[in-house]
Amino acid sequence: MRRNLRTWLATAAAAFCTVLGTVVGVGGTAHAAGHTPVVFVHGYTGSASNWTTAMALFRTAGYSSDELYAYEYNSYGDNRTNASGLATFVSQVRSRTGASQVDIVNHSMGGLVSQWYIKQLGGQPYVRHLASLAGANHGTTSAYSCTIFVTCQQMSPGSSFIQTLSSGDETPGDTRYATWYSPCDGVIIPYTSTMLSGATNNYVACENHLTYLTDTIVLSAVRTFLAS
Repeated sequence: MRRNLRTWLATAAAAFCTVLGTVVGVGGTAHAAGHTPVVFVHGYTGSASNWTTAMALFRTAGYSSDELYAYEYNSYGDNRTNASGLATFVSQVRSRTGASQVDIVNHSMGGLVSQWYIKQLGGQPYVRHLASLAGANHGTTSAYSCTIFVTCQQMSPGSSFIQTLSSGDETPGDTRYATWYSPCDGVIIPYTSTMLSGATNNYVACENHLTYLTDTIVLSAVRTFLAS
C-alpha cells in the first residue's frame, strides 16, 4: 500500500510539473495566451504615463497587465541610443512573457526610435505589428525650434538620421505597419510626414497631436489593427 501511495504521489507530482511547464513563460512569468505583448513608445518630452488611457482601454478589451509595457527613454539624447535601449527592452519583454514577437505602438518621435530599431538594429523579426500615432517618421519642421538637442537635430526634415530611415523599404519584412495622421496635428509639420510607404495610412479628420494619446476611438482602431 505504501509503495502504491508513493508511486501515485510521484506520478501526480510529475503531471503537475508538466502542466506548470506549459503555463510559465521564460523567466518564470505566466503568459496569458491570445495576445501579443504590446510595447508603447512615447515621444519627445513624453513618458510612460502617456499611455495610461491606452493601457486601460487594452485591459478592458482583455489584455492582462503582463501583456502591456511602456518603454521610457531620454528624449533629449541620441535616438540611436534610444533605439538600442528599445532593442534591449523588447528582448526583456520577450524573455519575461515567452513571446517570440511584440507589437509596438509609438507616438511622435517614438516613431523614429521604433523605426531605427526595426530597420537599423535588426528588430524587424521581433515586431509583429507597428502602429505609429502622429509619428515624426519623415521629420517635422517643429524640430527647428529645439535643435540644441540632438534628438531635434535628428527629427529635422532632411537630417542624415531621417535620410537613413527613409532610404530603401520603409516597411520591411513581414511586420504589419499602420499610421494615423491628421491635418490638425499642429506639431508634425507637414502632417503627411507620418505616412510610411507600404503601410496602412489612416487619415484622421481632425486630431490634435497630444489627443491621440487619449482618443479612445483612435486607440480602439489601433487595438483592432493589432488583432488583425
